[in-house]
Amino acid sequence: MSQATVDLYCVMGNPVAHSRSPAIHARFAELTGEHLAYERRLVALDGFAEGVRAFAAQGGRGCNVTVPFKIEAPLLATHCSERVQLAGAANTLAFRPDGSIHADNTDGLGLVADITRNAGVALQGRDVLLVGAGGAAAGVLGPLLQAGARHIAISNRTLAKAQALVQSHQALAKELGAQLAASTLDAVAGDFDVVINATASSLAGDAVPVSASVLRPGGLAYDMMYGPAAQEFLDWAAAHGAVPRDGLGMLVEQAAEAFAFWRGVRPPSAQVLAELQTQLALQPRH
Repeated sequence: MSQATVDLYCVMGNPVAHSRSPAIHARFAELTGEHLAYERRLVALDGFAEGVRAFAAQGGRGCNVTVPFKIEAPLLATHCSERVQLAGAANTLAFRPDGSIHADNTDGLGLVADITRNAGVALQGRDVLLVGAGGAAAGVLGPLLQAGARHIAISNRTLAKAQALVQSHQALAKELGAQLAASTLDAVAGDFDVVINATASSLAGDAVPVSASVLRPGGLAYDMMYGPAAQEFLDWAAAHGAVPRDGLGMLVEQAAEAFAFWRGVRPPSAQVLAELQTQLALQPRH
């Protein structure tokens, strides 16, 4: 097989060195017989648009977008999916032969698939707390509503950002008979079946941003980060009687959605997640 027949993809972010996406997509390609190469690309905080254009000019077929560029990504797209329009954020770009850029957001699909399918936790009729109101939270709110959550509270350091997210999703919530609420981190009222940490606090090594009173005994506490970055949140959740889960399954499931978006082929995500979990379990914890 010549190098010319291999399609090029990447993940762009800052930081990006920790990303497991290259290994996941390489395994997807292996299992589906698709010929592609997938790499990490660190781009300067003010250089995302330039990085995307350069990658497309080099023959790139698509890229995943991670922190902090998910809000910026739709601005470069010729066509945005309904999920992107609702979220105002994209994590997947496809570069078409005619020069157009198509944007999608697979984060919410990945999160819902991991919670409902892999963790076996139903979202229908549940109370959910979404901590954070940035690109990660924006990307998952619509799919959480569509999965049947009856009440979703969005808690954020800046109240205005949480309120803006509520406002942009209010019509969908009303259509689905769900309730949305916004609050600051220290003013969350009540407790929840599912608590999702969508802030970058784990990545920064900061303390858990909400009180343990938000957790219901036996409820699910989910950190979108995975590996060492999520450990403090997971330990905190377990210590307060919740069931902890990191975002590794979300990572694999959103990657599977992106792979299908690019290649038209659905990879076996459950198999790849199981393989990854086995690999990680064998690694020494620092």
